[in-house]
Amino acid sequence: MNSLRSFWRRHKKKVFVSLGIAGSGYFLYKLYNAHKRRLAELEFELAVQRENDESIKAQMQEHFQTIQKIADTTTLPRAMNFLSIRINEELNLSMLTERLKQGKDVLTRPEKLELWDKLKVLSFTKLVSSLWSVTMLSLFVKIQVNILGRHLYIDIARCQENSPLPEEASLMDQDDEQNFLARADFLASHGLPALVFNMQVAAAEVLKSKQLSDVFDSSILHETIVQILDTFMSMGRPCHWNEFLMPADAKLPSLTPSLSSNDLILSDVPKFDQLMTETYTVLSSDEFTNVVDVSLKTVVSATVEGIFVDQSGAGAGTPSSGVALVKLMPRVAQMSQLLVDEPTTNQFVQTIKNIQDVELFFTILYANALTV
Repeated sequence: MNSLRSFWRRHKKKVFVSLGIAGSGYFLYKLYNAHKRRLAELEFELAVQRENDESIKAQMQEHFQTIQKIADTTTLPRAMNFLSIRINEELNLSMLTERLKQGKDVLTRPEKLELWDKLKVLSFTKLVSSLWSVTMLSLFVKIQVNILGRHLYIDIARCQENSPLPEEASLMDQDDEQNFLARADFLASHGLPALVFNMQVAAAEVLKSKQLSDVFDSSILHETIVQILDTFMSMGRPCHWNEFLMPADAKLPSLTPSLSSNDLILSDVPKFDQLMTETYTVLSSDEFTNVVDVSLKTVVSATVEGIFVDQSGAGAGTPSSGVALVKLMPRVAQMSQLLVDEPTTNQFVQTIKNIQDVELFFTILYANALTV
């Protein structure tokens, strides 16, 4: 016993130190294990989050592609068909051409020149009106369908969170959806007469110095079309052309300030009014103005190329040598019809669709909307 006490007195400090070290080691081991376990849990949570994010991104991408397909194959063709009919009604050149044919040996020279001058102005009016209308309608329909698609996406997502049962879901009223999409016909049914009038004024101003005998090559034709468009677009206040695409009461002043914030979905505002206001806001944005500018320039170039490719093939002149304006006018009138052909086979609609700035614009519009 004495030896044990003696041993304890001599070594108790070492024993306490050893126990302290052992205890500290055990504590550190437990702490390390807990930390390691927490890291594993975090890695698992991050992996699940990444998987969820990838799934959401895939769903968004699929939804976005579906939206674009609906616009290209359903909404736009129907609206374009109506637009084509209305442009031909508003700018029917057959009466003038028939009068020129029938009065070939009857009309006096001044009367013939007057009719030819009218035909010159109306031919270019129809061409540029068709060019502008097709470009704007293509962009407008895509804006509509992307905004509507985003609202439907968010409604479905919220319903799935709050009401797992489909019968309990509260989605957008179909009347609101149909009434909103029907606004794609506003240009053809209401805006076109004013558009044609303004475009005719612009065409008459630009063409007043152009004689029927003047030789037009591709650069002169391109410059003439651009001048008519620039004259038309500069009439009135900035973005005045919105009035040809949407009714004047589409803008709701009480909503407009909030559209730049994160409060686009307002429960106390009718869904149809939200859709119309958001569309008006996009149309009035600088970003959309830039897209319009790029699109019009691209379609003008494609139109001029199409006119002169045909003329070259017909042996009526080449882009380099040019062709007399009087001989160019029939092709100008014919190109007006090609511009409003069925969208799925319409090279100009496809050209607009494939413009990189246009693709980026709608991708950003959709993505920003879904992050609201």
